[in-house]
Amino acid sequence: MLKQRIITALILAPLVIAGIFFLPFPAFVVALAAITMVGFWEWTQFINGNARVQIVSLFTLVFGASLAAMPTDVTALAAVGDSHRAMLAVGGIWWLVASTLAITYPKSAKLWSSSALLKGVFGVLTLLPFFWGILLLRAVNYAESPYHGSQLVMLVCFIVWAADTGAYFTGKRFGKHKMAPSVSPNKTIEGLVGGAVLAMFIAWSGASLMNIPFSGVGSLLAIAMVTVVISVLGDLVESMFKRVAGIKDSGTILPGHGGILDRIDSLTAALPVFALFYLW
Repeated sequence: MLKQRIITALILAPLVIAGIFFLPFPAFVVALAAITMVGFWEWTQFINGNARVQIVSLFTLVFGASLAAMPTDVTALAAVGDSHRAMLAVGGIWWLVASTLAITYPKSAKLWSSSALLKGVFGVLTLLPFFWGILLLRAVNYAESPYHGSQLVMLVCFIVWAADTGAYFTGKRFGKHKMAPSVSPNKTIEGLVGGAVLAMFIAWSGASLMNIPFSGVGSLLAIAMVTVVISVLGDLVESMFKRVAGIKDSGTILPGHGGILDRIDSLTAALPVFALFYLW
């Protein structure tokens, strides 16, 4: 399994980075839309009964409507209109609610675990802001530099990966206080702190190396901290849904890694929240 994970990662990582930096914007939208649709199909595994096709149809309609309203000009998209701000704000509010559900699990499960419609809505609230958060970051200053937005998206990825790495090693060495033992017994508060420290260092270093402007170091570190915390909670939220559904992985599309959702669970929370604070 470890060998399989490494091989998949060695193939996948360069493809993802190349896609972020080198795909023309229309092709990037198509690729990201495909990933989002696959992610939502995997999400419907959390839904019991025969409602899976209906929920996917609902998401496709909502997703398609949002795409139809997207400006064809990247510069107009980069202007971040009120509708796009609202989408990011909805994503931010959802992650506050979802984090509360994860932290209070299993008590919170009584409120939503038996409702296929609620689970479907949760999936829409998870993946739609994720999609738009990436696009809006990718479109920043696109006319002046097509790579500036790519660097922003990459910076968020670096923050999340650093948080995961720091949390793993710090938690393994010093972890004693569990964050949400009913959802993920291995995650600890000490791991969260260690991950946050490493992630903030990576955020500062990455922003400096890539010349990404922030209003100040304090603003950069504050946004990085919020992004780290919400990314960890995003991981917990997917773990909660998988636990209720009785499944280990969201899919099998990535050998050794599970499904698309298993790889982007932290990013689904981190990207829209980072975009919300950075663009506002």
